[in-house]
Amino acid sequence: MVDELTYKIAKCCTPEKDNQIIGYFKEDGTITVHDSSCSAVSSLRAERLLDVSWEEIHKSKIPDTSQDIPSEVAELDETDYFILKHHQELGMDYSKVVAETLRIPLEEMQQRHRKLRELGGLKRVEGRIIHYRKNIVKGKWIKHRNHTYYELTSEGSQWIDALEKLPDSND
Repeated sequence: MVDELTYKIAKCCTPEKDNQIIGYFKEDGTITVHDSSCSAVSSLRAERLLDVSWEEIHKSKIPDTSQDIPSEVAELDETDYFILKHHQELGMDYSKVVAETLRIPLEEMQQRHRKLRELGGLKRVEGRIIHYRKNIVKGKWIKHRNHTYYELTSEGSQWIDALEKLPDSND
């Protein structure tokens, strides 16, 4: 017996019945439905994108996603969540290390760091010595001059909390 697929309408673009749509298969088995022209689709993993139709979506149940969450959270996907979580757990870090840890191409990581900073979830750390990789290398204080470090903001912490409260984590 095949389990019924669960679809969720993306909060970032909220496609309507007349829109062309595309699905994103998430690790938890749900499919997030985006408008085909949604800017968030370009940052999703191409191998997880699916052709979907409104007909197949309406045959299944779509969970209620009308929860009050910060508008910025609707612009985040699963990878953004893992980046924020990395900074929450390991502290300040730079794009190359986060990219290697999360196995994301460096260029994509730099774009995501920039996006999360522009939204207000991360901030750049400049002009000071930091405790490198908090709780990893005890007592070692270092800042490489050629790296841009990022740290989680209070808004970023709130986004993590909001994403963890959603039924299927994030988009």
